[in-house]
Amino acid sequence: MTDPAVLALISDPALREDLDRVAAAAGLRVVHQAAGATPDRRAWKAAAAIVLDPAAAADCLGPRRPAIYVVTAFEAGAETLRAALAVGAGDALRLPDDEQALLRALAEAGGGVRDDRVAAGALLAVLPGHGGAGASVLAAALAQRAGDALLVDLDELGGGVDLLFARENDPGLRWPDLTVCDGGLDWAALRRALPGDGHPSLLSAGPGAEISPTTLLAVCDAARRAGVTVVCDLPGRPGEAAETALRAADLVVLVCQATVRGCAGARARSHGLAAFPNSGVVVRGPAPGGLRAADIAAATGLPLLAAMRPEPMLAERLERSRLRLRSRGPLAQAAGAVLGLVEQQHLSARSA
Repeated sequence: MTDPAVLALISDPALREDLDRVAAAAGLRVVHQAAGATPDRRAWKAAAAIVLDPAAAADCLGPRRPAIYVVTAFEAGAETLRAALAVGAGDALRLPDDEQALLRALAEAGGGVRDDRVAAGALLAVLPGHGGAGASVLAAALAQRAGDALLVDLDELGGGVDLLFARENDPGLRWPDLTVCDGGLDWAALRRALPGDGHPSLLSAGPGAEISPTTLLAVCDAARRAGVTVVCDLPGRPGEAAETALRAADLVVLVCQATVRGCAGARARSHGLAAFPNSGVVVRGPAPGGLRAADIAAATGLPLLAAMRPEPMLAERLERSRLRLRSRGPLAQAAGAVLGLVEQQHLSARSA
């Protein structure tokens, strides 16, 4: 039995691309038929939804059925509205303005449901205690160590987490491409649309990205419901989307260096985490002044999640290639310690 599909009769290439993107977010593939062609009656009846442009709606010979939608790139005129009513669509949706409405409609038509036998994945929010703390590198290590994971970049002014994996030139969706995630997201479809090989999956931001908190929650929920671990890489000055991640997180990880400046920055940042009791600190070496990780944790008032020794040649490896964890390296061990704590937390919650 084949997966449900959207049958589309659309002549405008740009409108086709808009539909493909929305359908992918709803977890549906699109079967395009040539504009003006008589639709196959069997395909017409079997499709999860039918999407027509105004010309196809006006000439439509298919029988009336549920889940028929008319889309247009322009403001719908009287003729387009009459055609929409005639085929049972009721209205015409203008793309990209009405993408959210179309997404909800296609997701409902596709009937995608969650498999409740799959345990929900954890969400970790990682933020720096100061500039240069190494939070993005730790976030990337957490996602890589977790295996089935999604690394979400929330730094709208950063270079993009895909740089850490040498995926910056890979095709796929980035935050600027996600404008229709108001519900009904299918994780398998979204994963296929993201750049990289899925180990981990990457949703990168970069300059100019505008991250909607609603979109963020839809993305994280889709992944978590599929049992995927979500790691959110937060910027130094969290905005609305980052605050949303903090509130949704199972564990908030504050990263700082074992220096006086690092301790002062982490202590200042920890004040803003008072509302999040599920917070802890990871202290990264070296410690040129002899500061102990336990002392820094005490200064922040947060539990110490991991103390990470310096990793030789890490900066050089990142500059020349991509992040590759060494199984016995300090970065991998710190990531493993943090993930272990989250796993224990999840096991305790499920057994309670």
